[in-house]
Amino acid sequence: MGCLPVSLTMVDCVASPSHHHRLIPDASISKFEAFHGRKAAISRLEAIHGNKGGFSAHGHNAAISKAAVSQRAAFYGRKVAAISQRSAFVCGQGRRTQFYLSWKSPQATAVKDVSTSEKLRIPSQSSEKGTRVMIIGGDGYCGWATALYLSNLGYEVAIVDSLIRRLFDEQLGTKSLTPIVSLQERVKRWEQISGKHMAVYVGDICEFEFLEDAFKSFQPYAVVHYGEQRSAPYSMMDRGRAVFTQQNNVIGTLNVLFALKEFSPECHLVKLGTMGEYGTPNIDIEEGYITITHNGRTDTMPYPKQASSFYHLSKVHDSHNIAFACKAWKLRATDLNQGVVYGAMTPETSMHEELINRFDYDGVFGTALNRFCVQGAVGHPLTVYGKGGQTRGYLDIRDTVRCVELAIARPAGPGEFRVFNQFTEQYSVNDLARLVMKAGEKLGIEMKVINVPNPRVEAEEHYYNAKHTKLVELGLQPHLLSDALLDSLLSIVHKYADRVDLSQVMPTVSWKKIGVKPKNFGQLTWSQKTPM
Repeated sequence: MGCLPVSLTMVDCVASPSHHHRLIPDASISKFEAFHGRKAAISRLEAIHGNKGGFSAHGHNAAISKAAVSQRAAFYGRKVAAISQRSAFVCGQGRRTQFYLSWKSPQATAVKDVSTSEKLRIPSQSSEKGTRVMIIGGDGYCGWATALYLSNLGYEVAIVDSLIRRLFDEQLGTKSLTPIVSLQERVKRWEQISGKHMAVYVGDICEFEFLEDAFKSFQPYAVVHYGEQRSAPYSMMDRGRAVFTQQNNVIGTLNVLFALKEFSPECHLVKLGTMGEYGTPNIDIEEGYITITHNGRTDTMPYPKQASSFYHLSKVHDSHNIAFACKAWKLRATDLNQGVVYGAMTPETSMHEELINRFDYDGVFGTALNRFCVQGAVGHPLTVYGKGGQTRGYLDIRDTVRCVELAIARPAGPGEFRVFNQFTEQYSVNDLARLVMKAGEKLGIEMKVINVPNPRVEAEEHYYNAKHTKLVELGLQPHLLSDALLDSLLSIVHKYADRVDLSQVMPTVSWKKIGVKPKNFGQLTWSQKTPM
């Protein structure tokens, strides 16, 4: 069975797989099922989707044939293997099919029919083929902003997402400061405001059959790959999450590479890497490659990597795999080694409350700048880890989406693996704290800073000078961190102050104390944090 892109207008689904439309697999069922079983998994997904459009689990009452057991059973070290999304279900007249979720959608094919007059701007590639962009991880922080931005420019956008980032919040008892509606509601609202369709494929890219169907159905010109577990603290919580992070990220990216080779060999991969791959060397950080002379011989080689978490190591593995695939299969890829992203709003996410982006501030998924803004706005001391000299590259979310557009518009050549360092400014943690305090003073908010033990294993005072010229040469005009931007962040915190959970702003994950079994976080036990 293939994958049908979900129309923005949801109607009741049909109950039988024999109807003449294709079905959408949802790997969130598999992942949740690893903990709680099939019935609870279906209930959980209903809660995530809101069940407003209606969805059906085909084979819900069918006998389960345990023909395939997924490696995803390693999710969090679960001892009992969960039945995979690929497990066979006996349905109808003895026919075996997969477990799918489906929405009936008569408008699904209309995605390709958006006229030029409806586009707000014309994309750099004007042909139909050149405007199809698949965004893997399109329900996430960077992915959602990118999907709206490219759609607004006139690109034909498809979102691919397993929705597992929403499940992480349920497991950890965290939530975005800003209220986030379901993906289906988000996309429907975008269509109502912009008149533009976005296809939606809900499933796990670690399941190759799902990814194959999505590629064959959408036939992308470019793939923007955000679809990875992106938190260093999450990867350092325990053995299970470390294993999940590496398996999810590395295998997912490998599947994307094989899908490109088999189904879209001319497609351009834009992969979101991280500046954290480089670490903090005592020399300048180049953009991807460095020329070295050793014992009288000179060569240009990939810049040495010094990752500082199991998450960052997964990104290093991704980079090596992509570089090899480009060399062996003549794929084209751009690796955007991104710094820390800040900002909650883009012009598109500001159009309606239901389009608003995530604002994470907790100790697992939040960034230092977001955490400082929340702490300062609600009267909590700004918590600087260690000495505060840790220096990194930063950029505005508006620059993230622009960088992706620039990479798509000027793709790499066949066999080329480009690396761009994607950030606009460098700050230490102490610098950020001072900037937030200064912005608070202008608003009449008194703030103070405290130093807390650093939960990470990292240099707290170091040299840091990273090159970042290639995207500027392509046309990036940076939005620099300003008082106005900080004022807007503090205003967002003030608006949603009733959603702040101060128990989440302190570090709870220690790099040195990571263990085999899950630990308790905050005031809740693991069993309390995992919904039934």
